[in-house]
Amino acid sequence: MSVPARAYLSIGEVLTKLRGEFSDITISKIRFLESEGLIDPQRTPSGYRKFTSVDLERLRYVLSAQRDQYLPLRVIKENLDAMDRGLTPSTTPGFAAAPRLATIDGEFAPSNFVQDSQLRLSREELLQSSGLREAQLVELESFGLVTIKGRYFDADALAVSRSVAEMAAFGIEPRHLRSFKTAADREVGLVEQVITPLLRQKGSESAARAEEVQRELASLSIRLHAALVASGLHRAK
Repeated sequence: MSVPARAYLSIGEVLTKLRGEFSDITISKIRFLESEGLIDPQRTPSGYRKFTSVDLERLRYVLSAQRDQYLPLRVIKENLDAMDRGLTPSTTPGFAAAPRLATIDGEFAPSNFVQDSQLRLSREELLQSSGLREAQLVELESFGLVTIKGRYFDADALAVSRSVAEMAAFGIEPRHLRSFKTAADREVGLVEQVITPLLRQKGSESAARAEEVQRELASLSIRLHAALVASGLHRAK
């Protein structure tokens, strides 16, 4: 009978895994990097550190950035913060990190419609990544097309902002897009009517089934919307 691998590593086991690649690594250095906020391992009730595979990879990134790129800890910490918020750190000093968005051939896929987005952008990052002007973003917020969640904007806000910025090149302004928001809200209401009974069912599979149905309906809704717009444009010719 095989024994499942432990979910956590001790600091000594982390040291052993890293020493082959980083000969100068020590327990003291790992503790120092923790004190600088570059890693944050959990603790056992007795106070021992518990490292996950994510902690291990963060350490490997920190040590590689120090050795290979000669980056100071301040910059490494900024890069880690960017990655934690779903960004790809710039390889050129002074340039902003870029967001990572998953699409298939440039089109939205059902996997994009997950409840929890990893991407978190500051206002300045959203403006730079989308190409919007501050006045346009303010207008989008006033119409409810883009909302900030806590201190950051998410992947949905970026997708909307990029679309609006591209449409602005054709003279379309945010105020012209309120009907899109109204139509989207109606579609969301329709999807919720379908998945609410699933969420009320008991059993561990009901929530997973509801999420899958939600993703599929969201994807089908976009396909239907695109088909109707295309059909209308064909009739207008």
